[in-house]
Amino acid sequence: MSLMNPPIDELLGKADNDRFLLCAVASERARDINDMMRGQRDRALALQSATQIAQLAGRKPLSLAMEEIARDEVGYDHQKFDEEIS
Repeated sequence: MSLMNPPIDELLGKADNDRFLLCAVASERARDINDMMRGQRDRALALQSATQIAQLAGRKPLSLAMEEIARDEVGYDHQKFDEEIS
């Protein structure tokens, strides 16, 4: 039984079983989500109800990033990643 959802084994499978790669991809996506949430607040207020915004705001960007990775909505460029660590 896993306390984490999505399960870590599933997430590692999306990152070539490399926990450091998973961490790097998830943290970069979480930063993007955080920036979008901050930058789009005024626009979101015009488009969504306060209840919908509160539901999204209650979610942590890293949790959203992990869920996106599990759904294959976020990936990474293998060549770029290999160049950055070399």
